[in-house]
Amino acid sequence: MGSRYNDSSSTTIGVPRQPPSHRGLLVLVGILAVPLLAPPLLAQDAGHGELGEVEFSTSCADSVSGDLDHAVALLHHMTYPQAQAAFEGIIRRDSGCAMAHWGVAMTLFQPTWPTRPGPSELGRGWDAVQRAKSIEPRTPREDLYIASAEAFFDDPTSSDYWARIRRWESAMERLHSNFPDDTDATTLYALAHLATASADQASADHASRSAALLLEVLARTPNHPGAMHYLVHANDAPGRESERIEVTRRYEEVAPNNPHALHMPTHIYTRLGDWVGVVRGNLRAAEAALLHPAGERGELVSDEFPHAIEYLVYAYLQQGDDGRAAAEMERLQRSAPLQPGFKTAFHLASISARYALERRDWDAAAALVPREPEFLDWDRFAWPEAVTWFARGLGSAHQGNLEEARAAIRRLSQLEVLTNEAGEQLFSRNIRILRLEVDALLAEALEDGEASEALLREASEVERTTPKHAVTPGPTLPAMELLGDLLIRRGRPEQALAAFRQSMASYPGRYNSLLGAARAADAMGDAPVARALYLELLDVAGGGQRASLAEARSFAAGR
Repeated sequence: MGSRYNDSSSTTIGVPRQPPSHRGLLVLVGILAVPLLAPPLLAQDAGHGELGEVEFSTSCADSVSGDLDHAVALLHHMTYPQAQAAFEGIIRRDSGCAMAHWGVAMTLFQPTWPTRPGPSELGRGWDAVQRAKSIEPRTPREDLYIASAEAFFDDPTSSDYWARIRRWESAMERLHSNFPDDTDATTLYALAHLATASADQASADHASRSAALLLEVLARTPNHPGAMHYLVHANDAPGRESERIEVTRRYEEVAPNNPHALHMPTHIYTRLGDWVGVVRGNLRAAEAALLHPAGERGELVSDEFPHAIEYLVYAYLQQGDDGRAAAEMERLQRSAPLQPGFKTAFHLASISARYALERRDWDAAAALVPREPEFLDWDRFAWPEAVTWFARGLGSAHQGNLEEARAAIRRLSQLEVLTNEAGEQLFSRNIRILRLEVDALLAEALEDGEASEALLREASEVERTTPKHAVTPGPTLPAMELLGDLLIRRGRPEQALAAFRQSMASYPGRYNSLLGAARAADAMGDAPVARALYLELLDVAGGGQRASLAEARSFAAGR
């Protein structure tokens, strides 16, 4: 194929209640601070740090009002294990607190995340809702909160997750319409609206509507954790990444011990190519995640840890800092026992794939083994499995091992069908992009350059119209970046430069797009443009170790 380039300079590694009377001031609520693997402390309120401002009126006993504020704040930060423990602690002290039972139910599904509640969670959520409904008296507002959770958990034996999410959104809209000044109702409705955005249309409609609601809340309560958090989610969309950046930065500081709050702003920094911000936020998030384990006894490393590590590795790779990327990958691989869910599966697969692919180490990519480690139930995690097959297929195509590339395409096709039949259209579309990209490299290996180019343009269009899932910092490899690589190999540098520029418009600051663009400009004979691009690469990754940085330094110096 004419492309066996390996930009690696480090070793490859594998991989009845009293009426509400406690309201009248905003309560600064806190987070559980628990050491890793310390089960007795997980279910206790072991100390509060800052979480933001929450005022959640209920008919529960005054003695648990502050704890309810605390638990709801944790829920808004999507720190679900700790939120669940906090709500359960309230129930032990006041079993007649209907809204604590509602809270337990709300921790059993995770809107915007790739996790899906299983039969146990669905049954438990339904039981919690029924317990909440059995408690008297309740306020009309509480009834609508409970009804919203019931809408999700209705028909516990059904496996249609998206029908549940749509019912929850409709119920939250009804709650918001009846109580438009209820801060938490508004924020949760905005989240529900985000969660029902189309999987096959990268539209800002849901994001804009949710953002407008959240900004109304922030005008009244500037440090409300849900409003800040969900606004960052709303702005994690093309064209919105610079909207209200001051809220993004404030959210990074509002809960300095909460792993998800520390991590979430880095979604925006990633979109902006601010790798220093991504590294800063995820170093803090990873350490905080280790203080807040998961599991019934706090025996598991929370999936917040691998989530932070992937964003961290991704940033280091864009900075050309392969040594630190490798160290973080090894740190994750040594961590045990990990929470065995979708996010853990995705990040283990994706980090290994990225480490090989970003360094263009095709041999390492081809050697990756799908469906490992074995402790994960890979039949539940089609997209994570697909990421490994993609890397393996791409590496094999570059090696000229066409049978292995074809095997990867066959498995990617199967996983695409499986996710589509399961109603997971966003997963299916992401797998389709991966399949098209491997198909394109196989076509090139078969010396069908026109077919290869057509397949990458098709992949680029699917990628452009597919919303980015919150689990990932970005495409495993942007299709337009791969198209730029192909066009250079086909001797068309002007079109290659245009492709790289188009890729960087969506994914700024990517090492390989900057490098490819500089090489394309050089091949065109446009030395000023090439030099400017090499200088931009050095600005992004001047402290890195890759061999190609010597090329950039030499060109920038005029040699």
